[in-house]
Amino acid sequence: MAILNDYEVVVRGVHAMLAPFEERVEVVEIDLSTEVRSPVDVTLFDTFARGRAPHAIDDLVANPRAGRVAVFTWDLRQPLVERALARGCSGYLDKTLRAEELVEALERIADGEVVVSPTHAPAAPAADAAISPGADWPGRLEGLSAREAEVVALITQGLSNEEIASSAYLSINTVKTYIRNAYRKMGVTRRAQAVRWGVQHGLVPGVGRERRPEAPHDAPGAGRPDG
Repeated sequence: MAILNDYEVVVRGVHAMLAPFEERVEVVEIDLSTEVRSPVDVTLFDTFARGRAPHAIDDLVANPRAGRVAVFTWDLRQPLVERALARGCSGYLDKTLRAEELVEALERIADGEVVVSPTHAPAAPAADAAISPGADWPGRLEGLSAREAEVVALITQGLSNEEIASSAYLSINTVKTYIRNAYRKMGVTRRAQAVRWGVQHGLVPGVGRERRPEAPHDAPGAGRPDG
């Protein structure tokens, strides 16, 4: 399988979750802001700070090397699930899944099933702790919750509050609450300071790819990041 997200710490966190189950799930490629090149059975698309996720899903589904596409997210509202399945995804998986549950879901998807976690509304900012054990994200060590970090990442990418609300499917008031909480933890008061903090703490999207040396490849540099 392949793991896809813009942030290295995110994909490596997911990879670490799956590592104890390498006899059942083999990760042959992790990708940052780039297409999957190794032929795989399943691509797990982590939606952290992906403001244009629908376009990314279309590109993944259209890529024959990506295999069956599964979205990995904490936002399981029914309209979003239906939209992803309509675009050709084979899975829509909850980030609160334990590692073994995630592995089981990926196996079922690889076997041809469409697997969808039970749908629910996104958690309120005060209930932001239900993330898979072992998951990681930029800003976690500095005290940001996963959703606070996602909002700061989108600010660092240059999005306005209204654009963040639209791309993350949140209300504008929820976005403002995340921002207030994050700014307090970051020790900043202005957007320019938040952008600087985000750049300094790894909330800028990365570009690159890493493959296992034995993974199939068709380009120079397989087995090490390229950028």
